[in-house]
Amino acid sequence: MKTLKFLNLLLFLGTTVVAQESKNFSVDFETFNLENGLKVILHQDHSDPVVAVALTAHVGSAREKEGRTGFAHLFEHLLFLESENLGKGGLDKLSARIGGSGANGSTSRDRTNYFQTVPNDALEKMIWAEADKLGFFINTVTEPVLAKEKQVVKNEKRQRVDNRPYGHTYYVVDRNLYPEGHPYHWQVIGSLKDLQNATLQDVKDFYNRWYVPNNVILTISGDFDKEQAKEWVHKYFDEIDRGPDIEELEKKPVSLVEIKNLYHEDNFAKLPELTLTWPSVHYYHPDSFALEILASYLANGKNAPLYKKLVEEKNLTSQVEMFNYPSELAGQLMLQVRAYEGKDLDSVKLAIEESFSEFEQNGIPEKDLKRIKAGLETNFYNSISSVLGKGFQLAQYEIFAKDPNFINKEVDKLLVVTTGDVMRVFNKYVNDKNYVATSFVPKGSLELALEGSEKAEVVEEKVVEGAEEKFDPNQKVSYEKTASSFDRSKEPPYHGKPELNIPKIWDARMPSGMKIMGITNKEVPVVQFSLEIKGGQLLETAATAGASHMLASMMTRGTAKRTPAELEEAIELLGASIYVNSEEEKISISGNTLAKNFSETMDLVQEILLQPRWDEKEFELIKQQSLSQLQEEKGDPNSIAENEFKKLVYGENSILSYNELGTPETLRNLSLEDLKDFYEENLSPLASTFLVAGFVEKEDAVDAVKAISASWPPKPVKFPEIPEFTPPQKSKVYFYDVPGAKQSVLAFGAPGLSAKNDDFYPAEVMNYRLGGGSFASRLTQQLREGKGYTYGIRSGFADRSYIGPFMISSGVRTNITYEAAELVRDIVKDYASTFTSEDLEVTKSYMIKSNARKFETLGAKLNMLREISDYGYNYDYIKEREKVTEELSVLDIQDLARKYVDPERMYYLIVGDAETQLEKLEDLGYGEPVLLNPEDSN
Repeated sequence: MKTLKFLNLLLFLGTTVVAQESKNFSVDFETFNLENGLKVILHQDHSDPVVAVALTAHVGSAREKEGRTGFAHLFEHLLFLESENLGKGGLDKLSARIGGSGANGSTSRDRTNYFQTVPNDALEKMIWAEADKLGFFINTVTEPVLAKEKQVVKNEKRQRVDNRPYGHTYYVVDRNLYPEGHPYHWQVIGSLKDLQNATLQDVKDFYNRWYVPNNVILTISGDFDKEQAKEWVHKYFDEIDRGPDIEELEKKPVSLVEIKNLYHEDNFAKLPELTLTWPSVHYYHPDSFALEILASYLANGKNAPLYKKLVEEKNLTSQVEMFNYPSELAGQLMLQVRAYEGKDLDSVKLAIEESFSEFEQNGIPEKDLKRIKAGLETNFYNSISSVLGKGFQLAQYEIFAKDPNFINKEVDKLLVVTTGDVMRVFNKYVNDKNYVATSFVPKGSLELALEGSEKAEVVEEKVVEGAEEKFDPNQKVSYEKTASSFDRSKEPPYHGKPELNIPKIWDARMPSGMKIMGITNKEVPVVQFSLEIKGGQLLETAATAGASHMLASMMTRGTAKRTPAELEEAIELLGASIYVNSEEEKISISGNTLAKNFSETMDLVQEILLQPRWDEKEFELIKQQSLSQLQEEKGDPNSIAENEFKKLVYGENSILSYNELGTPETLRNLSLEDLKDFYEENLSPLASTFLVAGFVEKEDAVDAVKAISASWPPKPVKFPEIPEFTPPQKSKVYFYDVPGAKQSVLAFGAPGLSAKNDDFYPAEVMNYRLGGGSFASRLTQQLREGKGYTYGIRSGFADRSYIGPFMISSGVRTNITYEAAELVRDIVKDYASTFTSEDLEVTKSYMIKSNARKFETLGAKLNMLREISDYGYNYDYIKEREKVTEELSVLDIQDLARKYVDPERMYYLIVGDAETQLEKLEDLGYGEPVLLNPEDSN
């Protein structure tokens, strides 16, 4: 332990950066270093009684070796499981008790971070826990622990990469952009083979090399006492030994000596996709800011040259995506186009070249540069609107910019980019430069790939029964505990009690009948809003399915006064975003904007709502885009599961059983007149509420929407009576065949209850230990932690004003489909009878303590207003729910489970490989499985 004199010296040597008194928004923080090299960054924000704690290690896949890939990411998983003093369950178990957001982490090429937001009374517990992971962890990693977590990570790879359309794109790109030996040649998640070959000694060597204080940053951001936090940091981290010095890796930009054209026939893709990738620059390179603006200008939105050429003029695709992807050592600029069905990717490539040629002649107009900068500035403020967001950014800047104060500089770097800079980086990195082109085409459609493409190397996993390594998660293994100068096994106490600050809600009602609800919050100079109009899909008929979605899309395609491009430009010049979305029960016009431009943004919302353009060309374009999206969903197992589950739960006679996009038949038959009729009959201020949260006072918000109310004639809207959906009388298994699927997607459930039902919130409390509490839930503990069957599984009740579904969802490895389904059924069957007082104690602790985090961000505040508006909750419903939670007994929970979660009255839907998995599912005891798509099966 360090002497007090030395501690004071360390504090003195720390640095403090204070916001300058100016009109510019800035973030205050303080940094200091421990003697062992740990860098600590503190940011105080007293607006909510929460604190975010993040541990960021400067290690990612770039520090691995070929043949031993995926270690950084595997290690991220392991670090959550156990440590010497937290015991089994580690941070996940602690998180459930203290009301945390759930311990989580992420791995990139260059860093791994671990993070959580907790009520501020638990800060010492978090500092204790993070120190235990850093200095008192590795002895707990045993052979069975490693074997199980390998299966979890392999399932994650299957879910994110192997079992989805275009999942192998980055694998092909990176192997051809970066040469062998380059740290970015392999994927962050690694290969299944490398993961399987990882040994216990490999893991220990990795930990001892990289997880040392001198390679880690601790960030604490939120509502805490700074001096007390420093004292705790010293107490728990000081005696962790410094590791060997870490050499900084040199930048490794790449260049291509030739163009590389590659193709892959994708088992899941239904549409052809072209990806072009050029070498670019590392994080915060002087050119990175101009490259970000270049990518945004060329591809994003209706004013973008690539959009105009490929979408509007050539009718090749519904959208174009282009982005700069920087990392610590190098970077890549990527352009992706998912073309319409049957489109030759050579025609896509030719259109891209035409766009580039025109851009070379015309450059970027000053007004477009201005609108893009405004949008990027708003995006930056949104990224730091939470204490966790600020903590993330401070650590990011410390590692990659060598300056956490870059958080107060990045916007300025963007704002000084000139039109000349944008053209310069275009010529330097894109124009006539070599690239990697990948053509991912549906199976049997090789003719759609770029001419002259070579077959890409892609490793496809074979589905083999019984291929996975066996392990015993309950095997007892002893280890020697790491010495400490004090008893670390004693969990620190809570300090104080977080004051639940329910945001003050103001409201108003306009003469038109429209309601207004708002929350004023001045943490960041941004306003979020949503005009919510009751109706949506519920007001469609079988003949007009998809009309609501199409109408929502039409409303952003210009106004009576502006073309689509002019409208988008007007929005972006304000640093705003405006979206129109259709859901089952509503159409909403939502977005966010810089606070100084709120009134002007509302003027545009009024135009969008009350002066639609009704452009025939845009209508046909939307129709084609929707048809293309329906085709695309046919290849995505998760989309298939969602769509098929709705049919089972709601029955084919309900409009709710339809895809919200509609069907190919209804879309082809819809006319522009049909949309006009839908608009005239179903949008009314009498069924509308305007919600707003952020840097705006009540009177300013009301003034800004007065014109909307005054110009919008109120008219009654007739809402259909929604039937009381009920569970099936007997459970049945349904199977949708996706030949060659690497995972089976499970969607088990039945109609549950309405969010207006008095039992809805108690049922959510009941579900916490079943499947709603992530690592605190039995489904996760048994299927992921106990068996290694899945990367993730959850259960929950959908909140709707009508009876929404209860659903259990997961992706499990294909060769244990039956075993996973059986285990889920048995967990649900036993849940009520085995729910204990200990389960109730953990549940109550989480449900009550987590309320401290309930309203931190503007999005969370807006969602609070939305729940009150949609379901008629009282303004203080959070406090009411605390009382409900406190009063629930074990018997109450058991009764709720029996009433709303009955495994004998459920739909068991599986989307997977029928040839290898279908037959065994009859053993579940629910009769012969029903194959939903026999015409598509082998």
